[in-house]
Amino acid sequence: MSPAEIFAALGDPTRLSLIARLGDGNGRSIVQLGEGLPISRQAVAKHLEVLHGAGLVRRRKQGREVHFALRREAVAAAQDWLGRVGAQWDGTLARLKAFAEGEDYPPFP
Repeated sequence: MSPAEIFAALGDPTRLSLIARLGDGNGRSIVQLGEGLPISRQAVAKHLEVLHGAGLVRRRKQGREVHFALRREAVAAAQDWLGRVGAQWDGTLARLKAFAEGEDYPPFP
């Protein structure tokens, strides 16, 4: 699972909603996850397959139903990536500020 795959999968409001519903750590069925959403059960299943393909959720068959759960390690990997990018931008902006204010600024790493 690459950051690009993860963020592409998260680039849809319905999929973000599904991730939020799974955020409490409890696995849920497609029916449970779809409650209150203005889309069909089949559409929920397709969104969950995208999330599964990106490694963000795992599925487990329980009787006749399939339950989905959040893969916290995948979410943590995305957070780590965002943290690294954020730190790079913080350094870049600090150098730009120092340059604009006529101060010495450290070179790029």
